[in-house]
Amino acid sequence: MTDDWRPTATIETLRERARLLAVVRAFFARREVLEVETPVLGHGGSTEVLLASLFAEATTPAGRERLWLQTSPEFHMKRLLAAGSGPIFQLARSFRDGEVGRRHNLEFTMLEWYRPGLGLDALIEETAALVSSVLGRELGDKPGPLRRRRYRELFREHLAIDPFSAPLAELRRLASERGGLDMADSDRDGCLDLLMSIEIEPHLGRDGLDVVVDYPATQAALARHHRDPEDGAWVASRFELYLAGLELANGYDELTDAEEQAARFAADNAARRAAGLPQVDVDVRLLAALAHGMPAGSGVALGLDRLIQLALGKASVAEVMAFATRRC
Repeated sequence: MTDDWRPTATIETLRERARLLAVVRAFFARREVLEVETPVLGHGGSTEVLLASLFAEATTPAGRERLWLQTSPEFHMKRLLAAGSGPIFQLARSFRDGEVGRRHNLEFTMLEWYRPGLGLDALIEETAALVSSVLGRELGDKPGPLRRRRYRELFREHLAIDPFSAPLAELRRLASERGGLDMADSDRDGCLDLLMSIEIEPHLGRDGLDVVVDYPATQAALARHHRDPEDGAWVASRFELYLAGLELANGYDELTDAEEQAARFAADNAARRAAGLPQVDVDVRLLAALAHGMPAGSGVALGLDRLIQLALGKASVAEVMAFATRRC
């Protein structure tokens, strides 16, 4: 008889996890941010090319339908914002196919929150405060816990290239060389994503929190655009937060234009077709909510299992989950 029925986390770790979840809820209660719950299943999924969604066939009042397991609670939460919810947060079960490893699990907990009327700089500060609260300590030994790094500067520093102007052939060559993969047919963002993950991310967040800003406009997803302060090129109004080489959070100055969002969904699915990837149903109810009017503001998604892993000094996210995928 095997013992793989046992949890991947110890009972003591699960008690510590429960304590940290209470810390998160208290953090938002002090700020009068409403906790919400939204469906795990939806009629639309994430069209992002770099995400792989899972779906289920189910019988609904409309008959047999395909329902998507949500990669994050974003779409449903934005519909609540459009309905007048005000600031909201959620501890959501989320799903991404193929993501299993020391830092990943197919099913995981996403902490996501939205702040109508709040700018991205203020959200960055709030995210740092939340991370400090969960870790139970201040971050770094400098006057402030945050170090802001521009995406472009990081590529120049670590790879001696400008990610915005380097020829695609050069990016493919470099990504193939550094990643040990054949990237000859990869697009620009695929190459940049690989180089970022293997050459730059491991160096981030080693002396406190690093916040990366000014990503390429093609990596905006559901964020607005703004002009790069260096040369006026369009860049994404978003940030990613790193600690100890781990990406913890991804925040946006949220896109509220329904037509622009519909165009991005269509472009994503076109890119998926070109890459031989399956099409993902567009969330038409999100588009209707944006057309109705979602208030301007910012939002952030944070991988809570990773943060708890760091807080408790564990080697993998499986060690802070009751049953990781391999034992579910």
